[in-house]
Amino acid sequence: MTKSYEIVVIGGGPGGYVAALHAAELGKKVALIEADFLGGTCLNRGCIPSKTLLKHAEVIESIEEAKEWGIETGDMSFSLEKMKKRKDDVIQRLRGGIAFLLKQGKIDVYEGLGTIEDGQNIKVVTAEKEERIQAERIIVATGSSPVVPPIKGLDSVDFETSDSIFDIVDIPKSVVIIGGGVIGVEFACIFASLKAEVTVIEAADRIIPSEDADASKVLMKVLKKKGIRFHASTKVTEVQQNGTQKAVKCENSKGKELTIEAETLIVSVGRKPNLSGVQQIAIEKEGPFIKVNEKMETNLPNIYAVGDVVGGYQLAHVASAEGIVAAANAAGLEDKMEYHVVPRCIYTLPEIASVGMTEEEAKKQGLSVRTERFDHVGNGKALAVGETSGFVKIVYEEKYGEIIGVTMVGPHVTEMISEASAFMYLEGTIEEASKMIHPHPTVSEAFYEAALNIANKMRKQEALV
Repeated sequence: MTKSYEIVVIGGGPGGYVAALHAAELGKKVALIEADFLGGTCLNRGCIPSKTLLKHAEVIESIEEAKEWGIETGDMSFSLEKMKKRKDDVIQRLRGGIAFLLKQGKIDVYEGLGTIEDGQNIKVVTAEKEERIQAERIIVATGSSPVVPPIKGLDSVDFETSDSIFDIVDIPKSVVIIGGGVIGVEFACIFASLKAEVTVIEAADRIIPSEDADASKVLMKVLKKKGIRFHASTKVTEVQQNGTQKAVKCENSKGKELTIEAETLIVSVGRKPNLSGVQQIAIEKEGPFIKVNEKMETNLPNIYAVGDVVGGYQLAHVASAEGIVAAANAAGLEDKMEYHVVPRCIYTLPEIASVGMTEEEAKKQGLSVRTERFDHVGNGKALAVGETSGFVKIVYEEKYGEIIGVTMVGPHVTEMISEASAFMYLEGTIEEASKMIHPHPTVSEAFYEAALNIANKMRKQEALV
């Protein structure tokens, strides 16, 4: 007899398992189908393993920096095997936590590949068997996979992606990273701290091109000091195997050709949606992604989609928020997805965090905005911890002082950005931010100081009028 459920979720990543849990909390009979491991890319091959290794990189850098502070530790050594074990331990613990929550929510978990055959029937294929289940409503959360660009010779060379890089056995002596976006620069930090020679090739005119230009400039300056080489405005034309080395041929915007050799090649140029679960149905797409409305509904009745498979920010926390909205609507409630305030974090050393629009984006939209930047060189806590290269920049509406966007660079800013997000979410003004007392000494005071400078300028302008 075919089992039937009120809601079936295909995909057990941060969008899928959160949607399943939320639907179960709303009293629905729920099933979750996952072809690989619970937690999806974020937990198993993305956010969690990379941030665990970035913490290791931070510790290595702190030990080296401590010598200048009069703290001697002797010769330092590190074991990739032990680092990977700790990374795997963190993943296993979190994976077990998700499994526990699903069990607690009485959610049936199917370990297999889920494919929608029509509006209500789903085929689940495992290595041992094939079965079918029925669903009144379906939430597609099948995620994404790394894009492999059509570079000449790439198909005949061993290369790594963000999915495979954590499986390497030895620390490479040299690494070339194709792509200077968020994932690319995070890997650059990890391998530089492990004493590999790192080169980053980016087609755009700067690294992290989607973020604030000042943040990109500061990050590149700091990473160059760590020995990382950058080639911006540069396209890879061909890749060849040269003995144990990979030869990466490039051409920059001025037509100059160069060849970079390295032991390990990492391709990090974006991610594409995994549409395996919807191949048999006439689901509408927007570009390569599944098209959805603000309720996360697709063009097909009772079928929803969330996370990387719908494009947009392609962030774990956005997928989870979309999962909650989809689950609420699938359960018969009314909910809409709001993307106005979405924090974005880059876990490099220094960290970068942002929310809302950058200065460039605001001006492109024709908004009358101004900016205020407070550099950490004037922040007591940043000086004390030896991390003064960063800043806080606030983009604000000229007339009323509404906060349009915030960019932060420096220590712990991925934690601090939620303060700026809260102000924006509650439509807070610069005046209110400038009156909120902050603890001293903290790096978060930089946000307060920037707001205070803006408020003082606005008061001065009012006095002149």
